[in-house]
Amino acid sequence: MKLRSQDWFGLKDKAGFIYRGWMKNQGHIQEQFEGKPVIGICNTWSELTPCNGHFRELAQSVKNGIYEAGGFPVEFPVMSLGETLLRPTAMLFRNLASMTVEESIRGNPMDGVVLLCGCDKTTPSLLMGAASVDLPTIVVSGGPMLNGKYQGKDIGSGTDVWKYSEDVKAGRMSYEEFTAAESCMNRSAGHCMTMGTASTMACMVEALGMSLPGNAAIPAVDSRRKALSHYTGRRIVEMVKEDMRMSKVLTRKSFENAIKINAAVGGSTNFVIHLLAIAGRIGVELNLEDIDKLGSTMPFLLNLMPSGKFLMEDFYYAGGLPAVIKQILPHIHGDAITVNGKTMLENNQSAPNYNTDVIALRSKPILEEGGIAVVKGNICIDGAVIKPSAASPHLLTHKGKAVVFENIEDYHARINDPNLEVDETSVLVLKNVGLKGYPGMPEVGNMGLPKKLLEKGITDMVRISDARMSGTAFGTVFLHVSPESAIGGNLAFIQNGDVIEVDVPNRKLNAHISDEEFEKRKLNWRPTTFPMERGYVKLFIDHVLQPDKGADLDFLVGKSGDKVSRDSH
Repeated sequence: MKLRSQDWFGLKDKAGFIYRGWMKNQGHIQEQFEGKPVIGICNTWSELTPCNGHFRELAQSVKNGIYEAGGFPVEFPVMSLGETLLRPTAMLFRNLASMTVEESIRGNPMDGVVLLCGCDKTTPSLLMGAASVDLPTIVVSGGPMLNGKYQGKDIGSGTDVWKYSEDVKAGRMSYEEFTAAESCMNRSAGHCMTMGTASTMACMVEALGMSLPGNAAIPAVDSRRKALSHYTGRRIVEMVKEDMRMSKVLTRKSFENAIKINAAVGGSTNFVIHLLAIAGRIGVELNLEDIDKLGSTMPFLLNLMPSGKFLMEDFYYAGGLPAVIKQILPHIHGDAITVNGKTMLENNQSAPNYNTDVIALRSKPILEEGGIAVVKGNICIDGAVIKPSAASPHLLTHKGKAVVFENIEDYHARINDPNLEVDETSVLVLKNVGLKGYPGMPEVGNMGLPKKLLEKGITDMVRISDARMSGTAFGTVFLHVSPESAIGGNLAFIQNGDVIEVDVPNRKLNAHISDEEFEKRKLNWRPTTFPMERGYVKLFIDHVLQPDKGADLDFLVGKSGDKVSRDSH
């Protein structure tokens, strides 16, 4: 087969001289340009993305494997999104990062790509961008941190942050203890070691068949993460020779598998929005109803925070994702192909389970039905999501009066006001924190509870918003309300005192408001004036799709392929 890179390096004219000659200033020898597969290593390393701070070492391991298999590795950077530092939210820039990935791959002489990703948004953005080009592609995740250790017990990133911050407000924990826990929680390279969004994305990659088996759970600092990277470098060269493009792996079957496996591991609600976006790029039909229908009947098997007790390090030692997949093989498409050329069945049918306290048996699940529930009603006509395994069972059917916050500033100003009219039966409603309204749909949906209720020992309340929440968070939280309030979705018209009824078993979320009353309230509504009307933020606000469509930019859905029609010289 003719290698794509030979359209650059195989030219025997002035342009070929330029392409080869300037690359040679890095010490590359002539033989590298004579028909060896050129493999791009797409690296999201950044010191501002702590989860990905160790990727230079992983990239070197990938290079070793590529060289060993007879390829020519070229490492390149793309926009890196750090969940913990980037304001107003990393989600605002997911689509921008995907554009940098797509254009970097298409515009350069690559025959195949290795994606290095770890922190929450780096995984979907890289997959989205690469899918729009559709070259042979494989993923290496960065791996989770080691378990946090504080006062003689394991603590989990994110999950215990939310708990400790509430304890400080309630007077159960001192500020000195709170700060002491910081370095105890984050004590090695890697991403969150709970089943937060980063771990969920790593599991999604393996479930989709886009990584070598076992990729999801190996700790970042475990030498086996480097070994997996080395094997990945070898494999991508073979994939180029086999012309195994992303579209041959990312089929409808692989997306259905990912939904079911996500349910089995208790993955983040953010899974929904990212999987829909990836499907839209590769051209697979997928919708919210698929995610509920396929995932909600699956057994929940993984005892990890925030829905359980253990952490990702324990998950790996117990057998990792292959051990979960083996338990549910009868429920998934075992014939779905993966990047190593084998099927899901072949990769996972012999996987051992070393600890059934961590990975439950199918015959004795933690919950018979896990997954992410999609609810609809007059508050969320196009849907909202909730993670039942992280919610309080008694609140999954509930009726209470709304306590409404018009925006995040209103919430911060009033939530701890002792005069706030709220009790444990109330439903907290937060508006204007969606894709356009914030902008970027931040992880503020798991609103902290009022201080006066925390002091009474209340630990959960029903919360509704058009925001997201961290995959490390927990609680009875309805998210991704669509259409969002800032564009006139019905959430915008909810008022203090409105009675809201929650019925997760029947997938309903409604306010006791008539259609006529909604129409009356709309007459007095004024559209939101969006901030920062320039640059990328303006582009985002003008073109972003709602969360039920994956929150991609409308003009990015689909793919353009790898062809570049004109030369640069």
